[in-house]
Parts: sequence; C-alpha cells; structure tokens
Amino acid sequence: MTVDAHHHVWDLSVRDQDWLTGPELRPLRRDFTLADLLPEARAAGVDRTVLVQTVTVAEETPELLALAASHDLVAGVVGWTDLTRPDVADELARLRALPGGRYLKGVRHQVQGEPDPDWLLRADVRRGLSAVADAGLVYDLVVLPHQLPACVRAAAGLPGLTFVLDHLGKPPVASGALEPWASDVEALAGLPNTVGKVSGLVTETDRTLWGGGTRLLAPLRPYWDTVLRAFGPGRLMFGSDWPVCTLAASYAQVRSLTAGLAGGLSRDERDQLLDGTATRVYDL
Repeated sequence: MTVDAHHHVWDLSVRDQDWLTGPELRPLRRDFTLADLLPEARAAGVDRTVLVQTVTVAEETPELLALAASHDLVAGVVGWTDLTRPDVADELARLRALPGGRYLKGVRHQVQGEPDPDWLLRADVRRGLSAVADAGLVYDLVVLPHQLPACVRAAAGLPGLTFVLDHLGKPPVASGALEPWASDVEALAGLPNTVGKVSGLVTETDRTLWGGGTRLLAPLRPYWDTVLRAFGPGRLMFGSDWPVCTLAASYAQVRSLTAGLAGGLSRDERDQLLDGTATRVYDL
C-alpha cells in the first residue's frame, strides 16, 4: 500500500490559480482533476492520497472536503484558514462539521510568500497554531530555506502540535548547495513533533534536467541523505506534488525516483516512508 501525502487539484472555471504566472508555469494553466490523477496514481500503486490546498481562499477548503467525501482515492485534506482570525478555533470546528469535514487532517498557509521571515512567530499566528493543535490537526509548513529557523522556534514552542515540512523546505538542489539548509533541517528534525515530506523536489532541480527521469536521481541524493539522517525513515513520508511535479517529471517518474532514493532502506523502513508515516501523522 502507498499513500501519496501531497497533491493538488484545481478547476480554473471555478477559481483562478493566481500563482500560475510566467511562461515556465504555462503547462499548469489548465484544469487538473481527480479523474486525471486516478489512473496515474493507480498505475504507480498509490491507493490513498492527501489533497492539499493551493490558494489562500476560504471557499477552497470546503470544496476539497466535499471532493474527499465523494471519492475513495482521497483519504485526507490539508486545508487553509486564516490563522490570525480571533475565532480560528470556531472556524476549524465549522469546517469539521461540513460535509466531508472528517477528512480535514491539517492546515497550512503559504508562509513562503510572507515577507516577514518570522511570520510563524507572531503572537496572532501562534494563537492560531495553538488552535490547530487543540483541534487535533497537524500543520504543514510550506517555507523557503531562509524561513527554517523560524520553523524550528515555532515547533519548539508548540510541542503539542505536529509540524510537517512540505517539500523538505525547498532545498537549493539546482545550485548543489547544502548549507545552511542542511543545518536548519537537522535542527528542525531534532524536535520530536516534526516530520519531513519527501515531495516537490524534482522542480527544485536544474531545469536543464527536467524531463530527464533517472538523471534527476544524482542531484537529489545529497538532500535525501541529509533528511534520512536527520528525521530517520520513520518520520519521512512520500508525496508527489502532482500536478506541479509534471513540470519536471511525470507521476510515474516521481514515484520511481522516490523508490530509487529509498533503495537502501529495509522493507519496513520503505513501508514507513510510503504508507506508515502519513497514515499515522494524518490519522488516515
């Protein structure tokens, strides 16, 4: 069994994806639906997924929950809500009472777009994160490398909340640099309430390698080795980041690259990466 712990869907007739700008993202400016994903997921041996928010729009999360309720592929949803609103606890309760509300497993915010590198440490944000913890949900971190020190401080200050590092903090794979990303990830992984998501890495590689399949394995290896040492196989989970991954690699290629990175693991360790960690962390 395999869980894809990170993918997206969108329908441009319902809502524009305003982050899809520039010629390099033009291939993503079309609808991507569960019907598109299903055959690729099944062919890759994926039987359950976690559907993740894409835009900071309140209406999106109820739509994702309804999708989860209508399709057995989706086992969980990581949605969005404004963490800074005073009634965030009530809003989380409202979302969980909606059709499909039981599929709400986590919350995330596009912290990578916040100009303040310490956004996670603001008093109003911390209050919102506490509400997420009180609701029994997890918090997905979508951040850039320079924001990792704030992630460490936020996770240390909220030991009752599990933080999932999406895309492993977007390491600078294209440049080949490891520091300071590696040290910051190691500091985050030193906290027991943190988990790494092996997702979104193919699009961090040098663009001259995009579409190269197995050629992507070598540049990814140092970053995989770093997080494997830091988190251990029991605190890592696989995610495709479909359809964003298709800029650089197909769904099947992403799944194959993950298998290649994990080739040195035992069967039990691979099971944790591909199923057990996501099932446990997201309560699937």
